[in-house]
Amino acid sequence: MEHKAYLDYAATTPTDQRVVDAILPFFTERYGNANSLYALGRDAARALEDARERVAASIGARPDEVIFTSGGTESDNTAIIGLATAGGRATGHVIVSAFEHHAVLEPAWWLGKHGFDVTELKPRTDGIVHPEDLAAALRDDTVLVSVMHGNNEIGTLQPVRELAAAAHARGALFHTDAAQTLGKADFDVTELGIDAASFSGHKIYGPKGTGALFLKKGVRMAPYLMGGGQESKRRSGTQNVAGNVGFATALEIMDAERPTEAPRLAALRDHLVERLLGEIHYARLNAVDAATRLPHIANFVIPGVEGEAMLLHLDAAGIAVSTGSACSSGSLKPSHVLLSIGCPVEFAHGSLRVSTGRFTTEADVDYLVEKLVPIVERLRSMNPLYEKTVAELVGAKG
Repeated sequence: MEHKAYLDYAATTPTDQRVVDAILPFFTERYGNANSLYALGRDAARALEDARERVAASIGARPDEVIFTSGGTESDNTAIIGLATAGGRATGHVIVSAFEHHAVLEPAWWLGKHGFDVTELKPRTDGIVHPEDLAAALRDDTVLVSVMHGNNEIGTLQPVRELAAAAHARGALFHTDAAQTLGKADFDVTELGIDAASFSGHKIYGPKGTGALFLKKGVRMAPYLMGGGQESKRRSGTQNVAGNVGFATALEIMDAERPTEAPRLAALRDHLVERLLGEIHYARLNAVDAATRLPHIANFVIPGVEGEAMLLHLDAAGIAVSTGSACSSGSLKPSHVLLSIGCPVEFAHGSLRVSTGRFTTEADVDYLVEKLVPIVERLRSMNPLYEKTVAELVGAKG
């Protein structure tokens, strides 16, 4: 049987069996509503609060600063709109980085249509939002800044502590989307000095439809969901006890295994980069000058081919990768992340994101390169403009 390789862990992860085992009783035996007063409900409430305490301990927060949500998108939407409009505010200046996930960009654009002035701050070509660039963009009326902790497409880690300090110096709140970095890099809300952060369960081998929002005590936020007043009136709706227990369990496993898993993934990433750049002519690693990056993500541009064509040929060989963020993979537009760091449109169309995870082996990485090399050669041979286009682009890029 031919080898198969799942190399899109940045898109989603399989739920760890240990997580499944932890949540199963909450579907069949401990199924109470955490808001009910009888014994079954009280048991569910205890399990929910235990999960909250475990998540809080992982990120250096107080339990009452953790709001359980349905995932990263809800957390981002809640934070961006809720923090900007807190107290009935209807105007002000909001800054988001230009390479944010669309779960941050779209609510920011919504604010821009409803009385707020929105600035999209571009990272530099190294894939980093530099604090001095943020400081120059801040204004006296800036109310909120959002810069992701680690980019989901190119894997660059941002200087969040310095960015938050710059925002606070001008009286603005600071939010970070940490969905891609939770459990994979050090993340302590107190040390980073942030006001809010978004997390997602399915990125850390937890169940889909789970996540959390950190909201610093004392920070005001307009609720995004209203109704029964759950989550201290900050997120109404019957809590997903099973899912939240799974989220907390998955995070604990990530924290326990990170000291050995992060170096293993970084070694796999470096092995992939060395082989792919060595065997595919003109291939480049995006944001190559970044000083710090996530251990599990490598993003390449391969001139002369379309990313979607590579993806489909690799899929036929049993290999799952991405051309960018999975949430927008149905779009034929080039990645907004790559364009934001100055990647030419023609290069961006030939992007390939490879992300490894808990069950990835070196054999998986080698199998990818083994299959990708002839695929690229074949696709380039079918492109009559390949040599001219690449020569022009490489010449322009030096």
